[in-house]
Amino acid sequence: MAPKNNQTTQGFVPIQEVRDGVVILKSGGMRSIILASSLNFALKSSDEQASILMQFQSFLNSLDFSIQIFVQSKKLDIRPYIALLEDRLKEQNTELMKIQVQEYIEFIRTFVESTSIMTKSFFVVIPYDPPIVNAGKNSLLGMFSKSKTNKTSGAEDGGFSEYRSQLEQRVAIVEQGLVRCGVRAAELGTEEVVELFYKLFNPGDTEKPIQVT
Repeated sequence: MAPKNNQTTQGFVPIQEVRDGVVILKSGGMRSIILASSLNFALKSSDEQASILMQFQSFLNSLDFSIQIFVQSKKLDIRPYIALLEDRLKEQNTELMKIQVQEYIEFIRTFVESTSIMTKSFFVVIPYDPPIVNAGKNSLLGMFSKSKTNKTSGAEDGGFSEYRSQLEQRVAIVEQGLVRCGVRAAELGTEEVVELFYKLFNPGDTEKPIQVT
């Protein structure tokens, strides 16, 4: 008889917690996530394109740590826009404007049904893996556990502040490199990180109908 598998879905998620915008993995590694803007590369001139490529190449070559570039593609949810147009339709006083708004709503619905409109979000994941002092019980995972006995400054958070400082230095380097390439960058906070991973692990929730009150 095969043994029962009592492991929950959460057991397959490699995240221990999200603290102060930093993802702490079960392995003890730390990750920060930057949201990067898109760039209309095709609309640039040949000289501008060459300059951007050289800047990006120089940026990558200057890094002494690895980064991960993650592109999230998802179908555009047009329902909030349709709901907004329907509210505007109710506010129209003239019959002509009502007809025009209604026709526009039907055009948008038909267009979206026949064409897949995708949105893309660009993220850069920056890692920092704190050094492992011991391979025993006091290994890396224990560094992030809350200590009840040690209340000295800098030690009560298991070294998190120190390691986060190292990670933030890397974040600053990446942000500066992206800005030089003409890309806007912003580090995600705790709520944004949690929302990002929730949508990644629960893609069906984004397809649920919007409750309009």
